[in-house]
Amino acid sequence: MPSELNARVIAVIARMQKIPVDSVTLDKTFQELNIDSLDGINIMFEVENEFGIEIPDEEARQIRTVRQMAEGIEKLLALKQA
Repeated sequence: MPSELNARVIAVIARMQKIPVDSVTLDKTFQELNIDSLDGINIMFEVENEFGIEIPDEEARQIRTVRQMAEGIEKLLALKQA
């Protein structure tokens, strides 16, 4: 069962891509979800708003999967709380 963070990331991606939540899993790549670079930028902005974080541009460019996004957000949230 995905953690709350994973579920929130998946929900944002599904909402932004207008696809069913159950079609988004941690193991999906952005390519498999038909997320192009513009969609990716919009999803990053939405995720930043959802979690109250700022994803550094260099890290954002390296995100290619739902799992990478969730793990990156988890790290940023941990740093924010430290």
